[in-house]
Amino acid sequence: MTGPGLLGAGGVLVADGAMGTVLHAAGHPLDRALPELNLSDPALVRRIHDSYLAAGVGLVQTNTFGASRLRLEDHGLGEDTVAITTAGVRVARDAVADCGRQVLVGGSVSPAVTVQQRRRVGAADREAALREQIHALAAAGVDVLVLETFGYLDELVEAVGVAGETGLPVIASATFAPDGRTFGGDTPHDVCSAVAGLPVVALGTNCTLGPQGVLAVVQELRAHTDLPIAAQPNAGLPRRAEGSRFSYDVDAQYVARYARLLVEAGAAVVGGCCGTTPAHLAAVVRALATAPARTGPGRAGSARTGLGRTGLGRPGVGRTAPGQASGADQLSARRHTAGGLVRPERAREASRPRFRVLAEIEPPEAGHVAEVVSRAAEACGHGVDALWVPTGDGPRARLGPVNLAVHLQHELGVDTLASVTTWDRTIMALQADLLGAHALGVRRIVCETGSPPLVGDYPNVDGVWDVDSTGLVELLTGLNEGRDRNGLRLAGKTAFEIGVRVAPGSRDREVEARRALRKVEAGAQFLVTRPVYDLESWRRLRDALGEPAPVLVSVRPLRSFAQAEYLAHEVPDTEVPTAALALLERAGNGAPEAGIDLAAELIGQVRSDAEGVVILLPEAAAAAEQLVLAAGGS
Repeated sequence: MTGPGLLGAGGVLVADGAMGTVLHAAGHPLDRALPELNLSDPALVRRIHDSYLAAGVGLVQTNTFGASRLRLEDHGLGEDTVAITTAGVRVARDAVADCGRQVLVGGSVSPAVTVQQRRRVGAADREAALREQIHALAAAGVDVLVLETFGYLDELVEAVGVAGETGLPVIASATFAPDGRTFGGDTPHDVCSAVAGLPVVALGTNCTLGPQGVLAVVQELRAHTDLPIAAQPNAGLPRRAEGSRFSYDVDAQYVARYARLLVEAGAAVVGGCCGTTPAHLAAVVRALATAPARTGPGRAGSARTGLGRTGLGRPGVGRTAPGQASGADQLSARRHTAGGLVRPERAREASRPRFRVLAEIEPPEAGHVAEVVSRAAEACGHGVDALWVPTGDGPRARLGPVNLAVHLQHELGVDTLASVTTWDRTIMALQADLLGAHALGVRRIVCETGSPPLVGDYPNVDGVWDVDSTGLVELLTGLNEGRDRNGLRLAGKTAFEIGVRVAPGSRDREVEARRALRKVEAGAQFLVTRPVYDLESWRRLRDALGEPAPVLVSVRPLRSFAQAEYLAHEVPDTEVPTAALALLERAGNGAPEAGIDLAAELIGQVRSDAEGVVILLPEAAAAAEQLVLAAGGS
């Protein structure tokens, strides 16, 4: 079947959305073998297919993502590979047969191995696992093979080669990180070049990125291939809830609006990946029903939205029992005076310590340390009081925050703060690193739970959480009292200042306030907000908190309307005022300057509401000086 035969004459094929995260919402952990539900609970899988069919999609994908023998063997299910795959096709086929209209059944094929397995499994074994699953899908009667979430180009080429043996149409989708490259470091151009001439009817991208990031990748793919383009974005970034559960907050209308932009940019297959639901896809179907017909693939002539890549890093995310005293009353005895960030015990109306101005210095990718030291020196030259090194973002190798903080402190003789996350670290490793940081002079630590980098599949599953941020606060408090994590006495006491993150944009400020108060009760001495774009959001959280500890408000200037829209819709616990969005949209090419003015105004307001501000300074010296001056720096 050719591309036009699969897609229709100049039409757009709407695929379904997430299977795994909908199963997760139904109570199944993402780290189990979800394809096995084709055998143990086919009725649940059928209900999900039925929901997508009711939404109006034209392609449903089998619940066979991750159903290769190599992946299933980790769950003791390797011998059931063919049975699980065949059952997955049968459930989807039955749902389509009963829906009363013509709908394609796509056989979902993931990489044969997980990212962790890739390190120890060779190409021959990967191909054998793919061949078993793909031929089982073909024998069971799928209409098209959908190769999804391939982060490594060699694996995608292997899978296309195996899929080509069946004679079925093949849709091949790579997954890209926020820097616009696959996890293996390949660009969209590299992917197009590698797939050129191979038996695929459509080439595309899915997973990892939300609607805006996928749009940017589609624009790049369109510039380098004449193949039809497939696009299945995530519903923004996931929110980690209590325990090991994850949820997505992106609304259906936002996804639908970007579906139209994807079609305008050249996409011929549009659907959803992690976090998207039947409600999202119903909105997409409605939006595309009124969209102008596509005129064909056309490499250079495809529509452009003008949004382009935003180069975004994603900001990260952060009880008193009934009848207890308020946070301010109950915790006042726990406040300390331990250096310049932690205020002494006194009323806000009384004379308080000088307002502190800190610069945020993001950890660099490996090999770029000298550039970061130069930027940090420029920030010091603008008159900031200290530097804060947050957690790095993305799948690339980066310098650790504590290591960079030690280096900056020694190179520049400046006070530093460093974030420490508990993700993928045992508590003993955390303790060793913290004692090392203290010995090297880094005393101000911001405790965060953290999240794994987004690397396709179900990206927030992997890793170890011996403790969360509250547990890390308790560890540091114990070290300050001369006790290790087992309660054994140390040779001396540490003198850490302990900070934690709070999210003023949280959708439930009362819950966020209780979490913050619990951390202060555990020993946290100051709070650092997630980036704030609207002072009212911080004031509302402050009112819920009382005054349990000094606060540093984080401000990051907005660079464009696209960035602001991304933050407002795709990043959990982030509020961007409607007025700011409108101003940046009107500003057009002048948006960077408008963003600096907005940030300067916000910083000026913060002076009366917090003990300090943390600023991500722009590269332009004049703009950086404007923001530091707004904060009262020299």
